[in-house]
Amino acid sequence: MSATAPASSAYWLPFTPNRYFAEHPKILAGAKGAYYTTSDGRTLFDSLSGLWCSPLGHAHPAIAAAFARQPHVLDFAPSFQFGNPQAFALAERVADLAPGSLDHVFFVNSGSEAVDTAIKLAIAYHRARGQGQRFRIIGRERGYHGVGIAGISVGGMVANRKTFAPLMMNGVDHLRHPWDPAEMAFSRGQPAWGAHLAEDLERLVALHDASTIAAVIVEPVQGSTGVLVPPQGYLQRLREICTRHGILLIFDEVITGYGRLGTPFAAQAFNVQPDLLTFAKAITNGTIPLGGVLVDRNVRDTILHSDSPAHAPEFLHGYTYSGHPMSCAVGLATLDAYASEGLFQRAAELAPIFEAAVHSLRGTPGVTDIRNTGLMAAVELAPVPGKPGLRGFTTFEHGFNNDILLRAAGDAISLAPPFISTADQIHSMVDSLRLAITAAQAAG
Repeated sequence: MSATAPASSAYWLPFTPNRYFAEHPKILAGAKGAYYTTSDGRTLFDSLSGLWCSPLGHAHPAIAAAFARQPHVLDFAPSFQFGNPQAFALAERVADLAPGSLDHVFFVNSGSEAVDTAIKLAIAYHRARGQGQRFRIIGRERGYHGVGIAGISVGGMVANRKTFAPLMMNGVDHLRHPWDPAEMAFSRGQPAWGAHLAEDLERLVALHDASTIAAVIVEPVQGSTGVLVPPQGYLQRLREICTRHGILLIFDEVITGYGRLGTPFAAQAFNVQPDLLTFAKAITNGTIPLGGVLVDRNVRDTILHSDSPAHAPEFLHGYTYSGHPMSCAVGLATLDAYASEGLFQRAAELAPIFEAAVHSLRGTPGVTDIRNTGLMAAVELAPVPGKPGLRGFTTFEHGFNNDILLRAAGDAISLAPPFISTADQIHSMVDSLRLAITAAQAAG
């Protein structure tokens, strides 16, 4: 087969330069283990676990079996006024993995929906405790929280916000992002400098008054913008400030959840307890859409014990496919696989090998920074003057043509290999990336 796009032009690809794609199509026709297969029969190493979502690799037999079996048992059940065994079972399993008192789960279908749900929960919580004036949500520059209107509003991705500016939520403000290359370049793990950047929250409290702020939402590690790792003490300081002012702390763990840092959630890796925690992606290994919000016991009880009548929903929110039995069955099989194959521990053991390999790129022409934590990293590239993002895009193209699937975030190349990767595959991935960077640099 040739790598050509289908004759039909009906499909509008998301987050893709569609005109360019029409001339340079990239069709993934199969996947197994840590590799994709293109429509012309080439294999590509999956350096980002799909889109951060397939740490078990592809075509996992236990997941495939659960997917095939469930429609013969219960293919769909209404999510309003009814439950199903798969949703109850998965909620218990997820809560067992969660830190502290995050012991209730509200299921959704994606990370974007999880963020919107967490923000609604924060607002509902304050209303239920008689502080309905708390409506402000504090996000962070360069934060990515999906593509719902709430997620774009609290996010700090400039192009997204500019494009949909008329739709942005009121009452949103932003912390600075915690990356300063002058102080942090080529840090391994958490940078030693930068905890004081959390004091931005005190400045916003002084500006808006704490009595108007409902929640702060941050990614423990900012993934989609190119793996910005929090400085030592930074997240702890955010937690302290939120607690002092009665502000909820939301961790968006759509990328970091389910073992990426060697623990079930990044909250455990950094030893910081949020009030709400969003997840998606790796909960089903990317096989079927599913996401959710882990909710602190006090937040949940406060909302459920509000003054609403017993016959009325306490939280006016949900989706047709919340707790879908197909998705939850696959989620259960995925968590079983993580446990039976010891893959969270494997991710932790592979992390130092990955770190050393990625940092071997230091000194490669055009590389200006390398950042990493757990099994995630980014390699920052010097931009083409006046053409931001072109260097990253060109590196992605060279990678695709040389058997590695890369992910460019502007002029940064993000890496998050599957947990099943071998040390040899990690070293081969970095060697391929080095060749792609060198070729892109030579292209000007």
